[in-house]
Amino acid sequence: MKRTADIKRRTNETDITLKLGLDGNGQTQIDTGIGFLDHMLTALAFHAGWDLQVSITGDLQVDDHHTAEDCALALGQALDQALGDRQGITRFGWALIPLDEALGQASVDLATRPFCTVDLGLKREMLGTLACENLTHFVQSFATAGRFCCHLDVLKGANDHHRAEAAFKSLAKALQQAVAPTGIPAPPSTKGVL
Repeated sequence: MKRTADIKRRTNETDITLKLGLDGNGQTQIDTGIGFLDHMLTALAFHAGWDLQVSITGDLQVDDHHTAEDCALALGQALDQALGDRQGITRFGWALIPLDEALGQASVDLATRPFCTVDLGLKREMLGTLACENLTHFVQSFATAGRFCCHLDVLKGANDHHRAEAAFKSLAKALQQAVAPTGIPAPPSTKGVL
């Protein structure tokens, strides 16, 4: 079974086309109009081993918020769709990833109960043309639409670029682990359902 999704999302604020393949090799084509968001999505997909194509036209004349948020919602919807009934997945994933002086930590549970806590500890207002607050909002929106529980923290680091990138790489590795097939055709839960 192919674990893929094609999402088209159009609002008065954004127009998004997104394609996701969970069993890929990290191939990406990403154009959100926000360079730093492209960089984070590339890191996420590459290190998760996902193939990801994203094309967004957003109201960047307003600011970066709608584009970042709607991108996260579309990516979460794609993840949820690609996972199907979630039977036979590992379910849990965690990672501790360094990037120079920064150390990111992520834990995820794909049990369809969305919850997200994020502490990146960023000091700058912006990274490129992306507001740092929108990195946190991106992860929260992604987890909500993707119906998964996520705890994402940066434990240390002096450089905000490094802190953000360590966070996204740790999230990538945790998700890669959680979506991995187990070969057991049953929900990974003592309840019998996810």
